[in-house]
Amino acid sequence: MSRYARARAGEDRASLYDEITGKIIAELEAGRVPWVQPWGTAAAKAPLAMPKNGSTGRQYSGVNVLILWGAVIEHGFTGQSWLTFRQALSMGSHVRKGEHGTTVVYADRFIPNDEKKRAAETGEDAQAIPFLKRFTVFNTDQCDDLPAEIATVAPPPLPGMIEPQVEALIKASGIDFRIGGNRACYIPSDDYVQVPPPAAYFETINWHRTALHELGHASGHKSRLNRDLSGSHGSKKYAFEELIAELCAAFSCASLGIVPTVRHADYIGSWLDVLREDNRAIVRAASQASKAAGYLLGFLPNPALDPAAEPADREAA
Repeated sequence: MSRYARARAGEDRASLYDEITGKIIAELEAGRVPWVQPWGTAAAKAPLAMPKNGSTGRQYSGVNVLILWGAVIEHGFTGQSWLTFRQALSMGSHVRKGEHGTTVVYADRFIPNDEKKRAAETGEDAQAIPFLKRFTVFNTDQCDDLPAEIATVAPPPLPGMIEPQVEALIKASGIDFRIGGNRACYIPSDDYVQVPPPAAYFETINWHRTALHELGHASGHKSRLNRDLSGSHGSKKYAFEELIAELCAAFSCASLGIVPTVRHADYIGSWLDVLREDNRAIVRAASQASKAAGYLLGFLPNPALDPAAEPADREAA
């Protein structure tokens, strides 16, 4: 290895150390101790265990334990098992589109050939050079179609955690509604909703708000209300659909006696952009949201909203 290559490797190694240390410092400054997971609390769904590779069964060690425990806490994963992208593929599985991996490191030492030659010529001991190599791994919660023995199955919610009317609405709607994973989402291409377990939320009531928001998106599928769900993240179409789903959740919550709230405060800026550009946008969004809420609530035995009712702002829709 040349002197330049050694210097470059040293810089990369120092950068990686800085990155890892910076994350841990940030956790500590925020009052969290990354190696003391709040086991047994609602925020910690994964079992008390050392992180391991789901393919080889080998446990991670050293700083990787802290990195992976921190990721479990941050993202609310339900298991301590991890795979590389290729390992997931080799099992007939795949990492879900849009998922972000966690960087772990492999530390070792090696002796370059020129150092071996120098040592042989001088009779001195060869000097090994330490190195770090980055790997990206994904929690099994982030993968689909895993073998049964690898897949993490979230335990069913405790009885009584889901409000009976919301539970009845979910079942009667026929929408593919999955409880598990670490994020709430609706996947239009596969037409399913996924929401983490109620225990993942600081207040269980927020689970219901989230569920109704994602069901609001699902109502727009071409087989239901046929809204335009083609907007990519960050686009005006996307922001407009988020506004519809947010209002749908608010209308549905209010109809069911659940205090509505803004689930995604980070979307407010994009909503403002939409509203500033089109002064009819809020009227159109509210109209679409009323239709969506009416559609969902129509599955209840005694619907709180009449899905056949004409919205007052029909002409603006």
